[in-house]
This record gives sequence, structure tokens and C-alpha cells, in this order.
Amino acid sequence: MKATVIATFFGVFLTCTYTAKDATKKTKKAKLYVPQIDCDVKAGKIINPEFIAKCPPGCQDVKYRVYGTDIYASFSSVCNAAIHSGIIDNTGGKILVQKVAGHSGYRGSFSNGVRSLSLPRWRESFLVSEGKPRKGVTYPTTLEYSSSKSTTVKSEPKKPEQDLKGMKSADTANTSEKALEEGDTVRKENQTTPVPTPATQMATTTPTPMTTTTDPSTTMPQPTKTPAATRTTAAAAKTRPGLHRVRDMGSSSVHPAYASVVAAAATMETDSWKPGLNLFYTDCKVDLSFLMDGSWSIGKRRFQLQKRFLGNVAQALGIGSAGPLMGIVQYGDDPSTEFNLKTYANSKDLRNAIEKIQQKGGLSNVGKALSFVNKNFFLDANGNRGGAPNVVVVMVDGWPTDRVEEASRLARESGINIFFVTVEAAAQSEKQNVIEPNFVDKAVCRTSGFYSINVPSWFSLHKVVQPLVKRVCDTDQLACSKTCLNSADIGFVIDGSSSVGTGNFRTVLQFVANISKEFEISDTDTRIGAVQYTYEQRLEFSFDKHSTKQDVLNAIKRISYWSGGTSTGAAISYASEQLFSKSKPNKRKIMILITDGRSYDDVSMPAMAAHQNGVIAYSIGVAWAAPDELEAIASDPAKEHSFFVDEFDNLYRYVNQLIQNICTEFNSQPRN
Repeated sequence: MKATVIATFFGVFLTCTYTAKDATKKTKKAKLYVPQIDCDVKAGKIINPEFIAKCPPGCQDVKYRVYGTDIYASFSSVCNAAIHSGIIDNTGGKILVQKVAGHSGYRGSFSNGVRSLSLPRWRESFLVSEGKPRKGVTYPTTLEYSSSKSTTVKSEPKKPEQDLKGMKSADTANTSEKALEEGDTVRKENQTTPVPTPATQMATTTPTPMTTTTDPSTTMPQPTKTPAATRTTAAAAKTRPGLHRVRDMGSSSVHPAYASVVAAAATMETDSWKPGLNLFYTDCKVDLSFLMDGSWSIGKRRFQLQKRFLGNVAQALGIGSAGPLMGIVQYGDDPSTEFNLKTYANSKDLRNAIEKIQQKGGLSNVGKALSFVNKNFFLDANGNRGGAPNVVVVMVDGWPTDRVEEASRLARESGINIFFVTVEAAAQSEKQNVIEPNFVDKAVCRTSGFYSINVPSWFSLHKVVQPLVKRVCDTDQLACSKTCLNSADIGFVIDGSSSVGTGNFRTVLQFVANISKEFEISDTDTRIGAVQYTYEQRLEFSFDKHSTKQDVLNAIKRISYWSGGTSTGAAISYASEQLFSKSKPNKRKIMILITDGRSYDDVSMPAMAAHQNGVIAYSIGVAWAAPDELEAIASDPAKEHSFFVDEFDNLYRYVNQLIQNICTEFNSQPRN
């Protein structure tokens, strides 16, 4: 009997064991499908924060640019960066990409047959590693690109206490509760709103529009039918102090005296505006984005005043394809584009469109809105014209509910001129709730006062239409349009002495061309000039001779080798007189001198005179160049403005370093 029981038990045990093994085989993890990307795909174009992808063969090409070493700027080619890092070779293969924060500097290098470039800073970076999934991470089988719409899911109904999270002050909660109960049109608590999934948190070029179906019963006041969830929300505001001020929400049931004040203010604003009489600049040409405050704190009446103000600005500007263009981004919890620069080409259509904008609600996340505009608004696809300054005007009711400093810095370094119009600033009792004191000075293009306007009340906003239009159209004052790559007069002073030789001289010209092509060259952007010297000096071409990059590169190629002695001091004086004395007042004067030997004359006095006249001098010495002379020629600090290579073929190593130093110096200028 015992033997039978044991045999039976053993048989059951074996059966279970094999069954478990079979189950394990059946549930074996499915093979990961890896999406393929092209060689020219940049990491910044892919929304997914972490992904595995397959690179095709043939990505090791100079046209697929890479910026950085180990950590790469997000506008690098993903696949060529993977080759540079040694993860794959030119035959392609699988890679793992992880997005990380931007860096203050990216170092160029030559690795695995790929030359990466240096960069002063960029807003986003990425790492590349072997294409094996990390434990516990689910990878997308389809990549999302910033040119496509984000995938959205419906959210669960919000809990009452979430609706007013972070509200600016609790002392007006009774007012908000009354407004809600008296029939103000607000978003119902049981509405579902598209919310980005974790994989699509980053804003895209074409954000998913938020559609709200208005129930007819909410359009007209229904004081006797207050939704329970709404009552609970308002009650929660009374018991939970927060950071986001709540004011009247546009209730249709108000005191008659207050209603007359509102009507009088609206009439005053309309009457005081005289379209056609307030145009300051007929030649105003800017690409303008308004960040419109759609938070709940502003209230419905003030939101209407804001729309009227924007319409008046559009009228005063005289919107047109040959003049200013204007788009609007509304922000609350998250920003979204109402319309871009190319949507409307005249003031009338733009004003009509502004009138139809519906309030989003939410908090006042200005920092998030500035990041969105920097990444997504000023694109060629959205009507950005390139030659027109990029201007952002931020409308803020009270104060932001997130930090603006870092997002603003990145926007400024992208060439965006940031203005702030703040309305009804924090009262003394509310200042403790302001997340970032002095947020305006931390955000605007310059802290001189030109870029900020404070308005005491939304009802007096109409008074700043003319001052604001005058400022955004004063393109000479738009300092943040100037970047390190588009605001210099660069003069090359080239040693053509006998010791250089014909072959090495061509190498020097290639070095000059490689530097020049990294800049934005035109009559209004960076301009290039060149002087060649021996005992004598020759102006090869002046700053105003060539106005396109291709013309400059062709002119460099045509420079013929002179041969002779080495009078570097006289060449510096000649360049000061023939090039930099004719530089434009708003340009940074940069001299880049290349020499291979000691000068026959003194260099210190001519260099000092050039420095005193505002010339920023960089010296590059080759072979027998004298280190003491290179330091005397260079601007302070000499170690950042003077370079030495042992042979001409190594000049290319300093192209990226030189550009990085020029940009670092530019970006470190004071903002006052």
C-alpha cells in the first residue's frame, strides 16, 4: 500500500515538473521587435526618452553631424554618434539610446573614423550603448517623432481636491465657491481630457488639440443645480491653502455696481483704442509668439480682456507676410499652440481667431511654456522666416507656478528675445507663495527694463499696447537675436611668408574655410574678411565684399600664396585700419591670426592698440611660432585666446575649440 502511494506521489511530482517546464517554454519572453532608423535621424527628433533602434549600413559620413564625445547633443545623428562611440561600425546594428539633460559644453574628437564637433551648450543630450534591453524597462516597438501627434489616453475623473492644487491664495476661496455655485461655466469634473502618456510627455510640434464638448446646461446660469463635485472642489479651496490665486470666474450673477464697473472699463478700453493711429514702425519685421495665460487664476472676465489686448496688438502691428507675423501659445498646466506664424497673414483674420480662443484652465506653468516654444514654435514648418528676429511675449497673471530661469536661459541662447507683461503682481501677503522671486529678471532678454512691463490691473492693460508694439518692433534693441554665430565681423590675418610653403598655405586656407562655414553669414549676420601678409600686407576681401557663405568659401579658395618675410606687427595694424575700422557698431570684432614663425617687427604695441579698439584677438601658432608673441597678440585671458600646433596638418584640431571659445565668451556677457 505504501509503495503504491509513493509511486503515485512520484508520478504526480514528475507530471507537475514537466508541465511547469512546458509552461515556462510557452511563456518564454517574446523576441523584442526593434524599429529601424535612418542615418540622418537626430535624437532630438525622437520623443521617446529611452529606446532601442537598429541603424542601417553606411552612416559613417561627414554629412551626418555629431556633436560631443561620450555624451552627445541631441541634434546629433544617432547612428553616426553610435559609430563615433564604438558601439557599432559602418555596417550598422542595434543600439540603446537614453536621453539625459543638456550640458554646458560638448567636446569634439576624432574616434572610430568619425570626427565629432564641439558645442558650447545644448538643451538636451543622449547616451549610446550596446543594444541590449535593460532589466525592467519596456521598450517601444514604434518610435514617436516630434513631427507627429502625441499618443493620448483619457484620464480618470479628477478628485475634487486635485482641481485647485497649488492655488495661489486661500483667502478668496469663498469668492470662488460662490462663483462656481452661481453658474460659472467651468470644465465638468467628469470630463475626460487627453493626457500625454509617459512616452510622450515632451511637447511636439503639432500638439494634440484638446476638445471640450460644452453641455448646454452649463452655458446658462443654473444656480439651483450645482454639481456635487464642483461644490466639493470649491470647499476644498477653503480648507487647503495653496499657491495659485483664484478670483472671480466670470459668474453671470454679480452685484450690479460691480457689473457697471466692468462694463465701464471695457468701454473705456474700446474707446481709447484707435486702430491705424498707433503704428510706430511701418518696416517692423519680427516673428512673434504670445504666451497667453489660460490659468484658472486669471478668471473668465480677465481672460476676455487679455484676448481683446492681443487683438489690439495684432491690429497695431499690421500683420502681413512682409511685416510682422504672430502666433499664440496658450499655457496652463501644459502649453499648446493655438495657431502658428503662418496660420494668419492679416490682422483681421488674426483678431477673429483670437476671439474664438477658449480658456484652458490649470496652473501658470510659464517655464514649461517657454521650453515648449523654444523647442517647437520657431521652426521653418511653422512659418519661421529666419531673417526676422524671434520674439516671445509672456503674459502672466500674478506669478508663475513653476521655475522659469533655466527654460529662459536656453531660449535666450537660441536667439529668442523674451518680454514679460506681468499683470496684478503678488500682494505683500502673497509673496511668500511665489516660487521664484525676481522671476522676471531671471527670464527676460536683458534686465534693463526694456523687456518687462508691469500692469497694475487687467482693466488698464489697453494702455500698454503702444509701448509694447514700439519695443518689439525696435529690432536694433532686440539683443537676444544676436548669438555667437550671427553677430560678428571676423577678420582672418594669414601669414603668407616663405617658410609656410604652397602646400601648407592651402592647409591654412582649409582651416580658415572650416571655421567660416560654422557661422551664419550674411549682410546682417556674421561677416568675414581676410588679410594676407609677408613684409607687406594685402586685403584679400573686406567684410562687405561677400554676403553669402558660399561666396565667402569661394573667395577663401581663390586666395593665392604670396611668399616673403614675416612682419606680423604691421599686419595687425593693417587689419585694424583696413578691416576693423569699418566694422559695424553692433558687431563683435574678432581677429584670428595664423602664423608659423617669429615676427621681424614688434607685435605687442599693435596688438594692444587693437585690443583697446574692441578687437578680440585669437592667435594660432604653427611650428616655429614664438609663444611669447602669440600671448602678446591674444586677448586676455591668453590661454583661452592662444593656440599652438606642431605642424600644419594638425590645425583642424582647433576648429571646434576656437568656435566653442568664441561662443562661451559671447554667452558670458552681462545681461544688464
